[in-house]
Amino acid sequence: MAQTDKDLDRRPDPDALLALADQEARGKLRVFLGAAPGVGKTYAMLAKAHAMKAEGGDIVVGLAETHGRRETEALLEGLELLPRRRIEYRDRTIEEFDIDAALARRPKLILVDELAHTNAPDGRHPKRWQDVEELLDAGVDVWTTLNIQHLESLADVVSRITGVIVRETVPDSVLQSASDVVLVDITPDELIQRLKEGKVYVPQMAKRAIENFFTPGNLTALRELALRRTAERVDDQMIDYLRQHAIEGPWATSERLLVCVGPDASSDFVVRAAARLATGLNASWIALYVERPGEEERDAERVKRIDDALRLAERLGGEIERLSGYDLVGEVLRFARRENITQIVLGRSRAGLLARLLRKSFTQEIVRRSTDIAVHVVMDSRPKPAIEGRAWSRSSRVEFWIGIGGAAGSVAAAVALAHLLETWLGIPTLSVSMVFLVPVAFCAVSFGLWSAIAACGFSFLAFDFFFTEPRHEFTISQPHEFLSLLVFLIVAIITGTLAGRVREQSHNMRARAQAAQSLFEFSRKISGAARLDDVSWAAAVHAQKTLDARCILLLLPDDGELRISTAWPPIDQLDVAEMSAARWAFEKSEPAGWRTGTLPNVRFQFRPLPTSRGVAGVAGIEPKISEEPLSAQDERMLTSILEQTAIAIDRSLLVGESVKAAALEQNEKLRTTLLSSLSHDLRTPLASITAAVTSLRQLGEKMPAADRQDLLVSIEEEAGRLSRFVSNLLDMSRIESGALAPRRDFVDVDDAVRSAIERSRKVFPSLKTSVSIASDLPLIRGDANLLSQVIFNLLDNAHKYGGGSASLYARREGGDVVLAVTDEGPGIKPTELERIFEKFYRGGRSDGRKAGTGLGLSICRGLVEAMGGTIVAQSPAIRRRGTRILLRFPIPEQPRKGIAA
Repeated sequence: MAQTDKDLDRRPDPDALLALADQEARGKLRVFLGAAPGVGKTYAMLAKAHAMKAEGGDIVVGLAETHGRRETEALLEGLELLPRRRIEYRDRTIEEFDIDAALARRPKLILVDELAHTNAPDGRHPKRWQDVEELLDAGVDVWTTLNIQHLESLADVVSRITGVIVRETVPDSVLQSASDVVLVDITPDELIQRLKEGKVYVPQMAKRAIENFFTPGNLTALRELALRRTAERVDDQMIDYLRQHAIEGPWATSERLLVCVGPDASSDFVVRAAARLATGLNASWIALYVERPGEEERDAERVKRIDDALRLAERLGGEIERLSGYDLVGEVLRFARRENITQIVLGRSRAGLLARLLRKSFTQEIVRRSTDIAVHVVMDSRPKPAIEGRAWSRSSRVEFWIGIGGAAGSVAAAVALAHLLETWLGIPTLSVSMVFLVPVAFCAVSFGLWSAIAACGFSFLAFDFFFTEPRHEFTISQPHEFLSLLVFLIVAIITGTLAGRVREQSHNMRARAQAAQSLFEFSRKISGAARLDDVSWAAAVHAQKTLDARCILLLLPDDGELRISTAWPPIDQLDVAEMSAARWAFEKSEPAGWRTGTLPNVRFQFRPLPTSRGVAGVAGIEPKISEEPLSAQDERMLTSILEQTAIAIDRSLLVGESVKAAALEQNEKLRTTLLSSLSHDLRTPLASITAAVTSLRQLGEKMPAADRQDLLVSIEEEAGRLSRFVSNLLDMSRIESGALAPRRDFVDVDDAVRSAIERSRKVFPSLKTSVSIASDLPLIRGDANLLSQVIFNLLDNAHKYGGGSASLYARREGGDVVLAVTDEGPGIKPTELERIFEKFYRGGRSDGRKAGTGLGLSICRGLVEAMGGTIVAQSPAIRRRGTRILLRFPIPEQPRKGIAA
């Protein structure tokens, strides 16, 4: 029966079902949420654990902070306690939660107190909530406690309310992913009374807490935040339940937010505000940073602010994007419309009066041009920093003062030049003023914008002092002179600004060209690398040269243990923490180590190398200056290098697998051919021998003597055929295994040829063979028996395919002895001249049937090459008929007569 539209609308939401499936694969998180310390979160958690323990649950207390409260300590009795990890830090012993012991114990439920706690520096994760996430990923249920002020999006709100800066925070996504949120709530009066009774802090600390943090107003505000956030979480759970079970209801229109971040100090404030707004609207959101091509941020402090704001957005549950475009406002609005954004969140511009007069701010332009998208402008009420932005490094300060010195020196030179022009050539003062534009342009091109601005100021003062009446005074007597100076200053500023921008753009274009050329050279280098070692070596060396940082690559060999493949500059081994970070990056397919959320104190940052078949290895980068993050340009370069390296590794692995697959296919083909050959070449002579023996046994004396003789000859011939077949197999096995070690004696070719001819006449009496051997044939180095075997195999081949006759000659040609066996058969196609020397290759006879095992000529090539000679075949394209097999052996220095070989 066909489904109606109404039935389709009543189906469960697929996205909700997928989210439910993801939750089922992980452990379940229960958060005991409180408005402030002392409301009884740990007590409530332990009391619930006792109730579950009584029902037979597998419960372990991973960590519980009692803070000396006797009633809380009493609840620990009867519960299994996980031993804490002891760490020596700053001359004292710290006890921390042992994540490895918890994973080894792997209980059904584990209790971990104080979710926002910061771990000791050598911990696997910097924050305890990350330990909890790892437990959940391992399928372990976790109960934990959290105060509302530790939520990342509320940290600034709490700071404004209480005046206390919250330094330990937890991403909102952790609370949003919790299966249950239990609100532990008491009134502010009850909490203050508990403080006074010493149930929260010791008396001295309690008194200070009541006077500062634990005021009735603060506690009421925190309580409201906790109640609101819990209610929002309950609403989310209800909506998820309704969607999963296809229960109808009035659904709100889906909202999608976009927050713009930049290098200013208020970006974190704007991101938190956007996160709170998105949580209240139950909406998804994106944090976006846009920069102009050629004007990328190079200041380390401003780059750090951008990275911190984007990381904060990611921790709060948002997506992050980076764009590049000349029209920043246009790029933002195009992205917003493409991503179906309904609201844009911006911070209020803090530009000065002059900047506001000269141009409109980014926020004003967004508001003006956004005709179909709502815009929220966030007011950052925090006091503006005394110096907004740039904390110059030592090199930046040196560069600045060099620019100032260059401005002073160039203006001094301009003064001297203008004085000469005015004195010697009598050029008017107004025209002389044009000379002072030269140092402005020179400083802008050579030293940058700040130097050009300084040159403008110096030029203004110098022209006023040296060339404006009254001279040698900083005064202006005539209005037109003041106007001239003002026009000169404006022109100088515009000229300097434009020249500075040209210099900046030129510098950026040169940097991009160098980066593109570097990536091109790297891609060309690794494109020709087939082996993994070559790829990893090229990647490590190029990354070190480009980023000025040590690079190390760890790959997964066949034994399954991650090992160092290449390091440049070389390094012997990694310590335990670094190897743990590398394994984490490999197993979790996410960055670990320096400036990440996993083992951030190690010197390397490890990044996975994803391929089409999974993660092939990890790359580690040790920056030269660990205190500063990678610049945006270095980050892009590193990402490009690692992406190309991963592609090259994948290609190398595919090549290796294709070679193995081809070898397996060839082996399978050889096995099939061998079985086919065995079934024919063994069965046929065995059948003949069996039939002859049966006839002799059954008939015996009744059979005429001539017939009995024919049967005995047949048995002898077929037995010899079997013997040759087995000998060929053994010879091929010896050749391929390298066990064949021919002797290097002096060999008389005449003797070897006659020995082979005599043997062939016994085995192939029907083969007519003509022999021609030169009389002055020198000796060659080799094995006489093996050479005779080669000639016999060639005569055997001529017998099968040559039409009943063959010719053999041996003669000297230059510095070689040449032997040739020629048959009178149909010949070989030119395309198959090399294939006839392959194992189990059998050509067609004149009657169209296949003959032999296909090993004879292959054995001949192996034996001839083992003796230092060569063997080739000639086709009918060269000869009129038949096939010729040519053997060449180099003529060695001949032994002196009378000395035995």
